[in-house]
Amino acid sequence: MRITRGRTRLVVVTALAAVLGLGSPAWAVPSSTTVTATPQSAAVGAPVHLVATVDCPSDPAGGLGVTFFDGSDLLGTVPVQANGQAGYIATFATTGSHSITAAYNGNADCDASHSTTVVQVTSAPTLPTPGFCFLVCSGPINFSVGDINNTVTISGRKYGAQVQRHLR
Repeated sequence: MRITRGRTRLVVVTALAAVLGLGSPAWAVPSSTTVTATPQSAAVGAPVHLVATVDCPSDPAGGLGVTFFDGSDLLGTVPVQANGQAGYIATFATTGSHSITAAYNGNADCDASHSTTVVQVTSAPTLPTPGFCFLVCSGPINFSVGDINNTVTISGRKYGAQVQRHLR
């Protein structure tokens, strides 16, 4: 048999197509994905735990995992565990509604799927400035104050006081 240049290409292309055809997996079955955020509302910089749950009649683990997005911004990609869950902890730098999408990338047995939830991000709370009223007005911290000796000068006159007080 004599092989010519044109026939060699045909043989290589045919062999490659046969290998790829035999290596392709059977049709994947449909999957569904749900995503939850805990908490649904958080302050700027506070951690929010995102969990994607993939439901598929076959094992959804393996493959490229789940990719989390904040709108069109990529947050990260994590593997799917044997229980069908993938978790990611996100923090947000801006206030407002953040549309979170969890995109399951599929594997040889399960088709890709996705789900979206919303996280509401508020500004960080301001803490009260410690001061006299904070101490006297029963702030959120329980503590005891021992003997206090204080001298105050007002308009050239000195006033002294010794107080023993316990705040709870």
